[in-house]
Amino acid sequence: MIQAAGKIFIGNSRRVNYNCGKRKGGEALTKKISELALLIPDARILGDDVSISGIEHDSRKVAAGNLFVCMEGAHVDGHKFIPQAKERGAVALLTTRQNFTPPEGLTALIVPDMLNALAVIVPYFYDYPARSMRVIGVTGTNGKTTTTYLLREIFMGAGLSVGLIGTIQILIGDEKFPNPNTTPNVIDLQHVLAEMRARKIQVVVMEVSSHALAEHRVAGVEFDTAIFTNLTQDHLDFHGTMENYLRAKAKLFDMVSRKGRKQNKTAVVNVDDAAGEEILRHSRCKRITYGLSDSADLRGVDVDVRADGMNLFLVPCSLSLRLHLTGLFNAYNVLAAAGAALSENIRPDIIKRALESFRSVPGRFERVFIDAPFEVIVDYAHTPDGVKNVLQTAAQIVDGKIITVFGCGGDRDHAKRPIMGRLAAELSDVIIATSDNPRTENPEKILDDVEAGIREVGGKSYERIADRRAAIFKAIELAEAGDVVLILGKGHETYQILNTGTIHFDDREVVKEAILQLGTGGESI
Repeated sequence: MIQAAGKIFIGNSRRVNYNCGKRKGGEALTKKISELALLIPDARILGDDVSISGIEHDSRKVAAGNLFVCMEGAHVDGHKFIPQAKERGAVALLTTRQNFTPPEGLTALIVPDMLNALAVIVPYFYDYPARSMRVIGVTGTNGKTTTTYLLREIFMGAGLSVGLIGTIQILIGDEKFPNPNTTPNVIDLQHVLAEMRARKIQVVVMEVSSHALAEHRVAGVEFDTAIFTNLTQDHLDFHGTMENYLRAKAKLFDMVSRKGRKQNKTAVVNVDDAAGEEILRHSRCKRITYGLSDSADLRGVDVDVRADGMNLFLVPCSLSLRLHLTGLFNAYNVLAAAGAALSENIRPDIIKRALESFRSVPGRFERVFIDAPFEVIVDYAHTPDGVKNVLQTAAQIVDGKIITVFGCGGDRDHAKRPIMGRLAAELSDVIIATSDNPRTENPEKILDDVEAGIREVGGKSYERIADRRAAIFKAIELAEAGDVVLILGKGHETYQILNTGTIHFDDREVVKEAILQLGTGGESI
């Protein structure tokens, strides 16, 4: 038996496949099983001290020399797939079963807690790849995706090779990979970072969700710059209270404040947000505050929001910006990106050129180009603050009515549903409540919660149509010249999660289908 001692972290577990079995320089990554065991208190080894060439918990992706992780979930027990893993070349197993006897020819590493063990051994196995790159983490309720894409544009404009990890996808240079979570679990994340290191990526920009911070999925990542966008109600089904939600976000700033292998650590914080003060208390490093108020270090002034873009002047760096992005919420995203870029010593003229050339992010206030006398905009807004921001922006550019199609996700925070319903009623002319991703919940029950908020306002035209396709068709049917149709909640997503499974569903495709079938007429409710 090998006894071990080390730090404890918590992880999570889902897999995306990446090819990253080599260190920079081309040599293969290998570690002895005894090296991994020494990191974990009370770890035991049964069998030979074999060399490990990789870590996998999907038996279909196991390769010769791998350590197969026997995850035990609510629906799947990884131990059942040991024969397949062995057939594909696994040499060792990771398990929490204390009385486990490994099959002949396999070594077992037995640990007290699986997620804690993964969060320690996976970054170590890959030699902490984040230390080889500048890593910028973006956290907050809203704005993470747009801010990371703006930063990618800026760093690429500076001639740097850039990786991006976020809600929509993972980008390694220009190559795209799917991403099941905003922030991948510790296994996936270290796989991705190792691959980025192998491809000589210089800067990584990544969304860091509150779930990831609470579960320490980013264990082993040394951040160089951390951005806080804002904090509004979301994920209370997971965190329980707003205090816990804020505490999770603040962990990113504890991390960036720690002394590490790299220099020049910075916290970039939205000082206009009420939670900004608490985030600053956790930022024991260089700090840049941003906002539209006079108290911010980096300020946006003379903001002029138009239908096709926005003008903005940044002080004290004296940048006059003519942007394709619109909406006051995007002014904050631009300030966040500019602050982080300045902290990474990017020249102001490069920042200006990149921001002014940036067009849009998929599913973020995205215009659907159609042959119609009205506008259709698709947005990912799925929180009260997100809905409010999009509707207020639409009010600035609309000549006619605002028709809003939206829903709320199933198996998620119930408390925000009536709040979103009330906001939609207050800021829209016509509301069509529909399904988002109902998951295992009854869609009609979700709509009951939403409708309660709509009814608080009173006097507004609304319908509830659980079928999202039918709801979008109805909105297009009602739209007239000068109107804006907002379709909220799913944005870039090309699927819908139902109780019966996941189906293909793209709001933008349905809009175009409706235009073809219905034409561009309108009627009133």
